[in-house]
Amino acid sequence: MTLILRCVDVSSTPPKVEEYFLEFLVVEETTGLGLLNVMLDAIKSLDLDIDNVRGQGYDNGSNMKGKNQGVQRRLLDINPRVFYMPCGCHSLNLVLCDMATSCVKSKSFFGACRCLYTIFANSTKRWAVLRDYVDGLTLKSLSTTHWKCHVESVKAIKSQVSEIREALRKLAEISDDVELSRNADILANKELSSFDFILSLVIWYEILVKINMVSKTLQYEDEY
Repeated sequence: MTLILRCVDVSSTPPKVEEYFLEFLVVEETTGLGLLNVMLDAIKSLDLDIDNVRGQGYDNGSNMKGKNQGVQRRLLDINPRVFYMPCGCHSLNLVLCDMATSCVKSKSFFGACRCLYTIFANSTKRWAVLRDYVDGLTLKSLSTTHWKCHVESVKAIKSQVSEIREALRKLAEISDDVELSRNADILANKELSSFDFILSLVIWYEILVKINMVSKTLQYEDEY
């Protein structure tokens, strides 16, 4: 677990918010109580007063944000002035995940993108076939936790649909693996040739670009 303190320097005008990384903490028990005890021991060892804390922020894991047994609740029981705020970037990521998985077409779209990367990335020979046709942006994997990273994957496909389609057709032609050949052919002649997929590329790229901008803004030091 990472221990980071965010402080307000009131000696400057105007007051300045400063953030300090203190240390990595070894965690053996990941329950709310176990994490709290590790954090309290670290605060005590650093000779810091828990009563001086005025805020706490974590991701949206139930052991951290839990309203009854989470770290934030247990810490509030010790110091009722420790206002809790969930991580803005993580909350944004969860909103996007729920949005994408609530629609069958979006699930199908990202499934095709993932399959497209997997087909080429699982073999150096297949990757070489891809490089014969694609000399621009390389295909990227889809991160399961950082949805803002999806923009790089979608961008690579969006800008090189024709080239990737030809690479898939070549792979389907030369591969001795009948299942691989079939999957490559379906991707080339159905998904990458369909109006729905092309439209999804355009729409999702625009959405993900905006999400990426918001995510970066949330992490700017001067936004706190």
